[in-house]
Amino acid sequence: MAKPRGRLEVVATPIGNLQDLSERARIALSQADVIAAEDTRHTLALLQSIGVSRPLLSLHAHNEAQRVPELIARLEAGDVVALVSDAGTPLLSDPGFGLVRDAANAGIDVRVVPGPSAITAALAVAGLPTDRFCFEGFLSAHARERRTRLESLASETRTLVFFEAPHRIAQTLADLVDVFGSERHAAVARELTKIHETIYRGTLAELVVRSNADEHFQRGEITLVIEGAKASAAELDETLLRKALTLLLKELPTGKAASIAAQLTGARRNDAYNLALSISKTPSDE
Repeated sequence: MAKPRGRLEVVATPIGNLQDLSERARIALSQADVIAAEDTRHTLALLQSIGVSRPLLSLHAHNEAQRVPELIARLEAGDVVALVSDAGTPLLSDPGFGLVRDAANAGIDVRVVPGPSAITAALAVAGLPTDRFCFEGFLSAHARERRTRLESLASETRTLVFFEAPHRIAQTLADLVDVFGSERHAAVARELTKIHETIYRGTLAELVVRSNADEHFQRGEITLVIEGAKASAAELDETLLRKALTLLLKELPTGKAASIAAQLTGARRNDAYNLALSISKTPSDE
């Protein structure tokens, strides 16, 4: 009798405090035929701490494309595969998407064993609205790309969540002040669930000061939560912008008209330029 198809279990593991590992997660790890881990050394330490010994296979950003076919073959042959990242819930800024997608497409049973996540943990303690939020992962390490991304998010009304490296957090906060303004409220959650867990709350300007004054601020794993833009500030008065562009485009090239209209109305230049292109392509009623 053929062995039934296997199962892929996406297992959340602690982001710091080992006591946060659920009993269901412990059972899933102990019963898996193989555990696909972002870092086998890290996962081995976790398994040893809970008295579990199972075969480990690395699955990280650099080898996922090569590993997935092997794991799919094992699943189709009847193995139960547990997918874990170094901490928290897999796929959330961690490897595993390719495996989950291909397993689902192959008709393999994919289940989740939910648990810790730095994203939801930070939102829970930030003291900022949580009814609507978006997760942006890590910002670019390159200043220009980072600022460009922040500029594209300046009018986002949902609460924003980022991961950030400790050695970049001070500069990122400074960039946020320049792009979002100094009065936007935010929270920096450092070392969540660990012994030195610290939550810094305040305006972006206040957090910049604290990032340079507190010797511990730029240490450990960091999750950054930022208040969304106020609706009144985020909603561009397109009527005024359109009117300005319509007049300016009669006398000026598209780029110049967009630049001047943006300065007059407070709109972002990219938004003004895109609207200018749209107006230029629209037949005139005159």
